[in-house]
Amino acid sequence: MDFTVKQIERTSIVSTNVEKLNAANASDLKAELAVLNKQNINNIVIDMSKTKYCDSSGLSAILLANRLCKDTNGKFILCGLQSNVQKLIEIAQLDRVLSIAKDQNAAMELISNS
Repeated sequence: MDFTVKQIERTSIVSTNVEKLNAANASDLKAELAVLNKQNINNIVIDMSKTKYCDSSGLSAILLANRLCKDTNGKFILCGLQSNVQKLIEIAQLDRVLSIAKDQNAAMELISNS
């Protein structure tokens, strides 16, 4: 399974269990996000601690999660970024748009404090 979803209260934590988030699996992540959205889950954390590489398809899935949460007045937080993925997000200036936390605990804290 490339992605696992864990429910904590009213928040879903999606863990990417892939080394590369790219065109080969980003559509699966988008499908998972669409399912969560249909279930009225509007707080989503994506934990990318196992992912060392992300391409534009992966970024597209991340931005979809951000938009789905925003559209339903929820919170989207990205956490566990490896240095290469962090650099990509900074180069694309998405660190100005996305909420980023160090790990799942920090992400859950951000959600509960909002």
